[in-house]
Amino acid sequence: MRWDNLTAPPVEGVPERAAPATPPLPLALPGATVRTFDTPGFAGMTFYEVQAKSIINRVPGASRVPFEWTINPYRGCSHACVYCVGGDTPVLMADGRTKQIRDLEIGDRIYGTERRGAYRRYVVTTVLAKWSTVKPAYRVTLADGTTLVASGDHRFLSDRGWKYVTGAMQGPGQRPYLTTNNRLIGTGRFADGPKDSPDYRRGYLCGMVRGDANLASYHYATGSVHRFRLALADDEALFRSERYLADAGIETTRFAFAPATTRRRAISAIRTSRLAHIEAITDLIRWPSEPSDDWRRGFLAGIFDAEGSCSRGVFRISNGDEEILDQVRRCLAHFGFRSVLEDPRPSNGVRNVRLTGGLAERLRFFHLTDPAITRKRSIEGAALKCQAQLRVTAIEPSGLELPLWDITTGTGDFIADGVVSHNCFARNTHTYLDLDAGADFDRKVIVKVNAGDLVRRELAAPRWRGAHIAMGTNVDCYQRAEGRYQLMPQIIGALRDFANPFSILTKGTLILRDLPLLRQAAEVTRVGVSYSVGFVDERLWRAVEPGTPSPRRRLDAVRALTDAGFPVGVLMAPILPGLSDSDESIDATVAAIAAAGATSVTPIPLHLRPGAREWYAHWLAREFPHLVPRYRELYRAGSYAPQAYQRELTARVRIAARRHGLHRAESGENRSLPEPPPPPAAEQLTLL
Repeated sequence: MRWDNLTAPPVEGVPERAAPATPPLPLALPGATVRTFDTPGFAGMTFYEVQAKSIINRVPGASRVPFEWTINPYRGCSHACVYCVGGDTPVLMADGRTKQIRDLEIGDRIYGTERRGAYRRYVVTTVLAKWSTVKPAYRVTLADGTTLVASGDHRFLSDRGWKYVTGAMQGPGQRPYLTTNNRLIGTGRFADGPKDSPDYRRGYLCGMVRGDANLASYHYATGSVHRFRLALADDEALFRSERYLADAGIETTRFAFAPATTRRRAISAIRTSRLAHIEAITDLIRWPSEPSDDWRRGFLAGIFDAEGSCSRGVFRISNGDEEILDQVRRCLAHFGFRSVLEDPRPSNGVRNVRLTGGLAERLRFFHLTDPAITRKRSIEGAALKCQAQLRVTAIEPSGLELPLWDITTGTGDFIADGVVSHNCFARNTHTYLDLDAGADFDRKVIVKVNAGDLVRRELAAPRWRGAHIAMGTNVDCYQRAEGRYQLMPQIIGALRDFANPFSILTKGTLILRDLPLLRQAAEVTRVGVSYSVGFVDERLWRAVEPGTPSPRRRLDAVRALTDAGFPVGVLMAPILPGLSDSDESIDATVAAIAAAGATSVTPIPLHLRPGAREWYAHWLAREFPHLVPRYRELYRAGSYAPQAYQRELTARVRIAARRHGLHRAESGENRSLPEPPPPPAAEQLTLL
């Protein structure tokens, strides 16, 4: 359970009704103070009061959100707007190598996938969170021998969509689950990497030096000159060669070989002119009579770094020396690779050894041999079209409860031992705490009661540099519970006292309570305020956002903040397909936003991330069943509506904005409609 950074506070005072100290959860927060209140507005809700260890959270640099730091004093939201694998599971990193999931760190760059056009493709993403839990473990075995250890709640991408490891056809446990008729999507299990042995190093140097170095002795009447020089644009391979030579007692000198030009990167080189070194290198690169597997792996890695390329899915090793080409083909065949020797180029006689077998074989080569140059190992943009033997052959309970790990990434998935694996985002962040993303998100709220003290402590830390902090980016910091806990005045007061810039996104009117504090803060630092108003239809509001202030009350708050001197931007979010995306709805909403004095309006169509997706789908099927086919079509490729729909929606909002005066600069304010931003983390303040 991901309670690691939380502890229970001492009980101070007597609540309206205090529940037992141990909350009734599958895996409970030990000693948490649990409160329920008799107030009708909080009926059916439980508040878990905890002492957090930190409060200013960093967003990884590669994330899609436009801010770096955030504060979230709550988890879960009273607005009520309508997964784990074994620790030794190898995860595909952005540099083409693998790392066990237990060893991943927040901020690591790894591969996920993204739907682009007709295909799902590999893309680089970032680890946003990581945690472990203890759960009953299951063993999933595939036809190619891949074995995955995961909890029953983990999901993998199959030829029939996302499937849980276990589930039921009907009843409360009903959900799509894996069967032996399914085939998982990916390349299959990753090959084990090479050992850093003496033979591997000799093989690597043989491939690198024979492929790309100058090694010679020149004899003149005045004496002899001995020369070794290796010049490369990729420092990774040069550094490895330099290190391997040093380990063999051969010291080299590094120097700048050629500067960068408009068409070429800078080239660095290493060299030595000592006869003893030349003789030692010559000995190191001799062809072995009986090469070991380690030598073969090293040789293939070295010759690929020296003469290899992998572009647009075509893997080649090029050379004009028939002896080298023959050795390459024999080493490839030894490990079961298939290759084709292409005809020589007429201009220079160079021939290519082309590896066949597609992405699966390219990845197997990279993992088996471990070339140093990571740019050549990139599979960014490659389509998941592999026909590997990934049919599920068995799903068996291990009979054990094991430590299992999961991560959150920017794409919502990652590559676990060659197959696409789901990860657990604000509604879905509740699953980090072993609470579900549906009713629990609305009814079980985690309150970081020491948030105010923590903010002051962390702002005062020498390492803090006064960066902008975004609030309301995961769950609304002005949800109804804030009226009782009053954490935001403490947080804003601290930010004011340290003159630290910040912004707030909310759909709560309680922010007006803190208007004096906001004014004081704005005198010493930059303060941004944004509101979320997706539509003004009162009936629709009652149906989809029952716990929020009405759109009219939110717009009144926009006017009050504007009158107080704050330029307020409005996120027209979410715009619901079939419910609030008509011309009439858009025009009425933009007109109301303009009348409230907003400085800008930014349209954001509904996003349906995992966790929120299932919850919303259930509500839609119950309330508007005729729209279900349209949503299936719009969101069949993932969490976001198609780009064509988003562009068309943005254009219609732009037209309405011009019609209602949001395109003109008035009184020095920028009242233009901005370009649509990338999907922000603020989406969790929309419907879900």
